[in-house]
Amino acid sequence: MNNSKDTIEPFEICSIRPPTENYSLTFRLTRNCGWNRCIFCPVYKQGAKFSRRTIDDIKKDIDRAKRIYEIMLQQNIIVPYSVEESYHQAGLFIKEVESVSSYSEQSLDNTKKTMEKTQISGDGDDDERVKWFASWFKEKPTIEDSVYHLISWHFSGSETCFLGDANSLLVPSDMFTEILGYIKEQFPTLRRFTIYGRTQSAARMDIQDLMKMNHGGLNRIHFGLESGNNRVLQFMKKGVTAEEHIEACKKTREAGISCSVYVMPGLGGAQWSEEHGYETARVLTLAQPEYVRLRSLEVFPNTVLSQKIKEGAFTEATEEDVVREIRTIVASTDCETTIVSDSAANLLDVHGRLPRDRSSMLATIDRYLSLSQREKLEFSLFSRLQSFLGQYGHLSNDILRAIGPYIQGNTIATEKISDGELSAMIRLIRSKLMP
Repeated sequence: MNNSKDTIEPFEICSIRPPTENYSLTFRLTRNCGWNRCIFCPVYKQGAKFSRRTIDDIKKDIDRAKRIYEIMLQQNIIVPYSVEESYHQAGLFIKEVESVSSYSEQSLDNTKKTMEKTQISGDGDDDERVKWFASWFKEKPTIEDSVYHLISWHFSGSETCFLGDANSLLVPSDMFTEILGYIKEQFPTLRRFTIYGRTQSAARMDIQDLMKMNHGGLNRIHFGLESGNNRVLQFMKKGVTAEEHIEACKKTREAGISCSVYVMPGLGGAQWSEEHGYETARVLTLAQPEYVRLRSLEVFPNTVLSQKIKEGAFTEATEEDVVREIRTIVASTDCETTIVSDSAANLLDVHGRLPRDRSSMLATIDRYLSLSQREKLEFSLFSRLQSFLGQYGHLSNDILRAIGPYIQGNTIATEKISDGELSAMIRLIRSKLMP
């Protein structure tokens, strides 16, 4: 094999993927989101517009990833049992590749242009989450992205692969299975393949196509249900109905594919909070997904939903309302499924297997609901701080400025903080958490 570094090229990576796929090898079958009209979603508003990639382009990316990986193994850049040394060697490798590769300069130029095109303006200027989304969407990948992506996958076990972007069910089943077969040939250690999918797409598919995708190697589809209430779905422009949610999940399970769904407590706002909770539980009962992932609503600047709030057309649910919705979902979902709380947007860590763990999950929720309003504020402050530290490892300067005057030893003297100040601190921390 010719190891000339001037012929190494990066491959396109799926920036947005489920938390369970954070360390998976990824390839893009499509770019961005083919729907992209949900008024609460900030994710696919930056970078390239939606497009379908050709099978030749996708195979070229797979070949590029294979080439980089083989060179790193052959040249001992990936050091067995040493993640730290591997990343050190990778940094040297990246510099060497970039010094001889014309692709690197072109890639960096394109990335800069992308950042200029996706510059956040208006209310989102100081929102670090929006800036984070913008920074991830690149017209062209970089060598650095590709190398570190492969090292991360290698040390996570080298067994999982995620195929994106937002709805890989748009890829014809024959093409999909051919791609999976090609990936497995190049990366034989892979054991699990997952995708994001829209329930409307799955509901309209022939089940034989889903079965073909399963036989080709697809193990799991992640669906964004968000709500089981049609009024909420219509207001949020999800472009799908509750009955299509149910049909999609049933077809997926019948095809032998694991079904993982996301629901969004708080999405009904103050207006539809109660019915949003009950109808979501009804849909989950009939859909019977293997996993239900809770991801509480966070409103991002420059989304249509943020404008609706300014206009008075939508009022955010309180934290207590959101917790009550989660209680309704846990109490009223009547099927075997696993509830997962894997988002920093969630106030409570509610997780377990239904129906086995229902009582313990409800006990966690009821302990919070039994608190006084003041105690709920204090609980929220400490919970959000813990989530922030979990994501970033340290507090940012503006958070330290806000809470600094009240830090006493290893705790915060909350008795000296007014309700209004507590609420402002909580809002500040939430504005920086990545859901």
